[in-house]
Amino acid sequence: MKFAELWQKLNSRFKSGFLSSTGYLQNPTMNTENKTGLEPEQEQQQTSAEATETLAQEADTAGADHSEEMTSEDSDEVSALQAEVEQLKAQLAQKEDQILRKIAEFDNMKRRTQRERIQLFDDAKMKAVADLLPVYDDLGRSLQNVPEDTNAAFADGVKMVHNKFSSVLEKMGVEPIDETGIPFNVELHDALMRQPAPDENTESNTVLQVLETGYKLGEKVIRHAKVIVSQ
Repeated sequence: MKFAELWQKLNSRFKSGFLSSTGYLQNPTMNTENKTGLEPEQEQQQTSAEATETLAQEADTAGADHSEEMTSEDSDEVSALQAEVEQLKAQLAQKEDQILRKIAEFDNMKRRTQRERIQLFDDAKMKAVADLLPVYDDLGRSLQNVPEDTNAAFADGVKMVHNKFSSVLEKMGVEPIDETGIPFNVELHDALMRQPAPDENTESNTVLQVLETGYKLGEKVIRHAKVIVSQ
């Protein structure tokens, strides 16, 4: 029952009870006969109290019915909303996982690209140095074999160029492989010949002489050193 209908019904009952108690319905001419033994005002108050109590009871009953009806409807709606929320949470978790995967892939690609770029730069630098090493070797050999009648200024000029060349290679991180008295290392040396050990303290496979200096860039060998190794 709707609240408006209930109110109309209770209001009608209240009026009917009030009129009956005051004699309006039994005597339209307002018969004042006192059947309860109470004064008219007291009887009216009692009737009003009873009608009010009845109205309150009816309202409570209707409210309870309405509450039960609304609770059932609300429960279905809440269940539907909860299901929708759980679905949205699952979709959100899936999207977050996809985003994290994309970020990880991007980071991996960035690191790989950076490594490849460094590798390309090092390879280009190694190739440039390898192409210049023969020129550097010729400058070094020319300084070791300067004729006595050579102009001193010319010899000093060649020496200055050789020193600048050495400084540039050092700044580029290029290191010479020219040490003797160390064990032969196939990763660093290229053995051109073997000779008997000069003394009993020299072990076999020891680098006795460097015929051509080798060079490396970091851990990468640009040119192996050509050496003579002890037997």
